[in-house]
Amino acid sequence: MQAVEYFEVECPEMVGGEYYKKITNIVLLDHNLIRTLHKIHIYVDPGVPIFVAVGILHKTPSLIRVRDFAAVNPLEGKIMLVLSNETYLAPMLKIFWQRFGQEHVEQPDRFTVILKGVTIDARELEDVIVADPSESLYKDLIYAFKCIAPEGFRIRREFYTKEKFFFVASEDTLTGDVDALIQSKFKIMGEVMP
Repeated sequence: MQAVEYFEVECPEMVGGEYYKKITNIVLLDHNLIRTLHKIHIYVDPGVPIFVAVGILHKTPSLIRVRDFAAVNPLEGKIMLVLSNETYLAPMLKIFWQRFGQEHVEQPDRFTVILKGVTIDARELEDVIVADPSESLYKDLIYAFKCIAPEGFRIRREFYTKEKFFFVASEDTLTGDVDALIQSKFKIMGEVMP
């Protein structure tokens, strides 16, 4: 498991900052997001009012392909897939049903899928993408920061790439000064704003 290299909460009130650090840690652990973060800096100032979270992500997991969790065995008139892990079975079945039709896809047990009467090369089948873990990662990250931000901070601005993100929330309209604030928080971590 990769560790968070930098995790800081900045707040004018020392006790409030400690509480936000605990809240952030709990929410990120509950949402299984700690391992995805390399660096994170949170700035909370209830007096302004503003909540800013900026961060750097560990390299996101690559696309999940059939070959990552199933052995593809071409047989006469059919292809048998033997799964080592059933985590991606449901999305794989959905893709196969759309691509080949349900009548060509059999599932005798939870670790076996048989394709009958389909025309596809075994290598091409192994390369079929069944999931993109980064899609749910960003949704989960934004949802987590909605939970962490102070109650009533409904005006939000968020941005993310595969490497960096920021999340800003306030009770008031966000002004142009927010960009400078975001940039300064990235700078504290030795990074630049995306």
